[in-house]
Amino acid sequence: MVDPASDSGEIEADFEVGQDNIDGNLGPLGFDIHNPVFVISGLTAVVFVILTLIFPQQAGVAFAAVRDFSITKLDWFFMIVVNFFVIFCIALIFMPMSKVRLGGQDAVPEYSYLAWFAMLFAAGMGIGLLFFGVLEPVYHMNVSGPLGVASPIAEDGSIIAENVEAARAMGLAATFYHWGLHGWAVYAIMALALALFTYNKGLPFSIRSCFYPILGDRVWGWWGHCIDILAVFATLFGLATSLGLGAQQANAGFNFAFGLEISTNAQVVIIILVTAVALVSVYRGLDGGVKVLSELNMILAVLFFLFVLLVGPTLVGLNGFWTGLVAYTREIIPLSNPFGRTDDAYRQSWTAFYWAWWISWAPFVGMFIARVSRGRTVREFIICVLLIPSLIIFIWMGVFGGVAIEQIITSPETSLVKANVIDSYSPELSLFGMLNELPFTKIASTIAIFLALVFFVTSSDSGSLVVDTITAGGKVDAPVPQRIFWCVVEGLIAIVLLIGGGLSALQAGVTATGLPFSVLMLVMCYTIFKGLRSEPR
Repeated sequence: MVDPASDSGEIEADFEVGQDNIDGNLGPLGFDIHNPVFVISGLTAVVFVILTLIFPQQAGVAFAAVRDFSITKLDWFFMIVVNFFVIFCIALIFMPMSKVRLGGQDAVPEYSYLAWFAMLFAAGMGIGLLFFGVLEPVYHMNVSGPLGVASPIAEDGSIIAENVEAARAMGLAATFYHWGLHGWAVYAIMALALALFTYNKGLPFSIRSCFYPILGDRVWGWWGHCIDILAVFATLFGLATSLGLGAQQANAGFNFAFGLEISTNAQVVIIILVTAVALVSVYRGLDGGVKVLSELNMILAVLFFLFVLLVGPTLVGLNGFWTGLVAYTREIIPLSNPFGRTDDAYRQSWTAFYWAWWISWAPFVGMFIARVSRGRTVREFIICVLLIPSLIIFIWMGVFGGVAIEQIITSPETSLVKANVIDSYSPELSLFGMLNELPFTKIASTIAIFLALVFFVTSSDSGSLVVDTITAGGKVDAPVPQRIFWCVVEGLIAIVLLIGGGLSALQAGVTATGLPFSVLMLVMCYTIFKGLRSEPR
């Protein structure tokens, strides 16, 4: 256990990475697996896929029941948990222990601020920027009515002028709430725990290591196996949700630009094709595949954002960012309150789902952030992880959402955004509805489709590497066939969730795994505090 009086605070654990692994060859295929974690996770995932394909209707009913129970009965729990994460992070900033440096007193940051900020943003962002950038501000402005703000659109489709500004501000603020400090606090907790117990305590780069202060050497046994298995499924279902949404949006883009029918079959084909591309990236490895795609991803995202900002109504987009930021700052406490509210549609269908989704992505994103944050102080780490990505997302959502809302207010009769989001709910078409009102629509839509597919591939191959690391006992150089296996499994889970109930099934998978993992993360806050107390500073 940790010796609070020691000079370094390191934990002397009698464990080596991969010591319990089974390695060998099956013909031309090599393997190096952590037996209980890999076998149980792999078999359970395969059985889940097979049963859902055999009984799609029954699976759909079960998925809907899980989703409804989680978001209607436990919305308060998700909100309290994530509120606690924010408070815990802010409290750490002001504590003396925040002077602790990740990696030890003499550690030096491996990356410049600019490179670090870019990687923080790239780590936690995926298809959600494209899928929800237009959809969510418009939807909250009109449909879900956060905090009881009235819609500016009358039943006959006309605009109620006196409701416009309040609804515009609340639509943007409600979106910023889901993509700002609360979500990034989830990532900060996971990443801080991994960095602290790996770099400062000398433990393996594994989620189970974060629980050593309370479990001791039992963390290398079945307690640790269960923690890692839960992390695998949280990651798999979190990624499957993103892949499913990505397939829906890519299908909608092909429909908008080229007339391809919107259907589950088309989305399944898209997932299969993109998973095949991800397999090539996984085979090429971290530098030859994931890194190249991530850099391409960032370049395309920046160019696409600048196109919308500069070709569209620039001042309207910038005003959307400022309006949303002011309203978010003003309304963050009321939006965070889990009790005594009447906006059930917003709080349950959106907020509860989002917090479960962020939590399910935490192992995946937390591992990446921890890897690139060595050398930062805890205070510096928390401030930057909370604020920098949030600010970038606010700019993106403010511009996209602000432009889309202005299109509805000025031309409600012809706005495709209004037609796709408000009149007939087709969320996957919302982005393309906004692009329809801008110049070079076909070109912009094609770029948006390609960007969605690149986001899709990047999430798949990065997730495969993370899941493989967990199921290989913390090894980062396990045989390639294992990463290929997990890449295929991610695609299959996304496919069967779409077949078994579409969006509701995707939400069910996230909430089912996010719930137990949120409990683990609460415990993780205690281990972080205990670990920091033993560190020299």
